[in-house]
Amino acid sequence: MTDTPNILRIDSSMRYEGSVSRQLGDKLIAKLGGAVTIRDLAAEQIPFVDEEWIGANFTPEEDRSDAQRAKLAFSDRLVAELKAADILVLNVPMYNFSAPAAFKAWVDMIARARLTFKYTDNGPVGLLEGKKAYVIVTSGGTPLHGEADHLTGYMRKILNFIGINDIEFVEASLLMVDPDKSVEEAAAAINKVAEAA
Repeated sequence: MTDTPNILRIDSSMRYEGSVSRQLGDKLIAKLGGAVTIRDLAAEQIPFVDEEWIGANFTPEEDRSDAQRAKLAFSDRLVAELKAADILVLNVPMYNFSAPAAFKAWVDMIARARLTFKYTDNGPVGLLEGKKAYVIVTSGGTPLHGEADHLTGYMRKILNFIGINDIEFVEASLLMVDPDKSVEEAAAAINKVAEAA
């Protein structure tokens, strides 16, 4: 990692005012320092994968038409951001027991065979090794790590899938039950993260 790390921040809350995941992301970024690229998934429409995208992605790069290259251009930019980052800060609130749809759309744009993972005789292998990921997860009324939590396991799985195994979670659970306690505990975890960084 460089002395001044490149940080890719992904915000996936559809709220700005009152968004705890964004507030905690601000605190963590301030502690970490570095050059920050922000991808705000509420500020832009992340396209969904469709048949044309799949056809373009499965076509070898040297054989793609201009139309196919244009179809993949946005995804290519997202992958380039990801590759350039030393550190990821992923701010992900729980929506209906899992990640927001916009975050899932981002994942579908960056999970690219031959670019961020590859298939081998022993199964898929991630290609983005050597990166650190901080995952800020928040929930309103659903306990994290419980039966209904389909978010934290998904976050770990998708990061491992693309080769990122150094993952640290910052959690603010049950914000609609005891918001002050949840935020205080998450802020304390961020302070510990910063001391260890």
